[in-house]
Amino acid sequence: MNVLLVDDDYFVVTALEKKINWQALSIENVYTAYNIAQAQEQLKQNTVQILICDIEMPQGSGLELLAWIREEQYDIQTIFLTNYADFNYAQKAIELQSFDYFLKPIEFDKLALIIQKAVVKANERQDHAKAVQEGYYWKRNQKNVHEHFWRKLISGKTAYSNPANIASLIAEQNLSYALADRMQPLHFHIFPYEESLGKKDKDLFDFALLNVMHELFQDARFAVETILEFKEYNWIAILKWHDKPDSLIVESICATFIQRANKYLKCDACCNIAPTEELADIHQVMKNLLGMNEKVINFRNQTFLLEHYKQQEALYTPPDLALLEQLLEENKPLAFLEETGKYLLNITHTQMLNASVLSLFRLDMVQLVYAYLRSKEIQAHKMYTGRTNDQLFMQSLNSIEDMEKYLRYLVNSATEYRNFTEQPKSVVEEIKHHIRTHCGDELTRTSLAEIVYLNPDYLARLFKKETGISLGNYIIQARIKVAKHLLETTPLSVNAIAAKIGYANYSYFIKLFKQEIGCTPIEFRKNR
Repeated sequence: MNVLLVDDDYFVVTALEKKINWQALSIENVYTAYNIAQAQEQLKQNTVQILICDIEMPQGSGLELLAWIREEQYDIQTIFLTNYADFNYAQKAIELQSFDYFLKPIEFDKLALIIQKAVVKANERQDHAKAVQEGYYWKRNQKNVHEHFWRKLISGKTAYSNPANIASLIAEQNLSYALADRMQPLHFHIFPYEESLGKKDKDLFDFALLNVMHELFQDARFAVETILEFKEYNWIAILKWHDKPDSLIVESICATFIQRANKYLKCDACCNIAPTEELADIHQVMKNLLGMNEKVINFRNQTFLLEHYKQQEALYTPPDLALLEQLLEENKPLAFLEETGKYLLNITHTQMLNASVLSLFRLDMVQLVYAYLRSKEIQAHKMYTGRTNDQLFMQSLNSIEDMEKYLRYLVNSATEYRNFTEQPKSVVEEIKHHIRTHCGDELTRTSLAEIVYLNPDYLARLFKKETGISLGNYIIQARIKVAKHLLETTPLSVNAIAAKIGYANYSYFIKLFKQEIGCTPIEFRKNR
């Protein structure tokens, strides 16, 4: 407990310091100030619970100081000292919630009693603040307990299909649930736009997402028990109904959420709504809801009801593969994508599209494109590698939009590369450039073919057709050219130069050099 003494009279401050038994009042530190500015500085630098202050001072009154204290929200018990029994002063002090008002000359015994009362009041305030804080932590802990409870139920462990185990978990965590409570799970699948907050700063995005959800799901008829992310961009909300459940209300809120997600969060969303069931039966409802999310594929920004979902055998009728193959051969990627788009739209209208059907469709499309590229001597399995391909492939079963995005990447990459390979000069120039800049590396038909994703034999034939020289001879000539330059411009030994241009066998290098130039490297250097 600390006190601040403020008076423009040095002798008053000194008397207060000396004549009050601060230790007996449980005061640890006594700070002093002789005007308002000094007092404000002391309050900024130190924690003070009690202020004893003169009202009338040349550089600002004690009432002005108290007004500033209230504005800054310092919790301080203030005792005013004054020479005048002025009603206006007293009234103003009361308005500013001062603790007491004491007339000079100072009777130190009486003042000590007032300070003692102020200490009690300050302790009460601190205890109250602590209780509020502990209440906050208790609430936060309760929130964590609730979340832990629901995560266990979402986990899918068969143990929680037994109501007795749920009751045991409720008792163990001291939750105010009954097995007859009516609960409704909702599932939200979020699809952040590229370059949006959801892609750049996931934590901040989640904070904004939760704010939107909590703002929307406010209704006297139900309470939101928890909103949690059980896997990336997949959220579960649990509603506890007080009145008769109304699915129309929930559908309306979900529709509004999707609109706000598009507009403010810069993401798409799908909402899956389960029917309301008693807590005792919630495990199976959760299982069915998450199962529907895994199996059913549809367009984004829609709401789906679990009660409309019926598990059925996957019936896959492929699109017109002959037509799609023809469109690829005719180099018509836009027409190809338009045709596959119509197919996907049609299949979602005629049946509930599940992941197994979409997976078979994807397999057909990949095989079609790979066969097309193979016919052009392009090695598709080499071309479609890397993070972008893997990511798009994995996400393609999330929604119709994701499948369409993957198809655009697949088909556009194929047609663009076909156009590139149909310009032999471009392919040959790229190979030449690689040889010139990597002559010290191991250069083979296979390694060079991988650079342009072509069949090695096809690349060799194409290279000779365009240049009139075999790929192997071109590599030798390029390396010898570099060797000549190094012999002319550097003091490097012949052995070091051989290694630098990719020949570990010194004798073989000498032989090749003599074949190409007509003399040995040492003779070439002497002549120059």
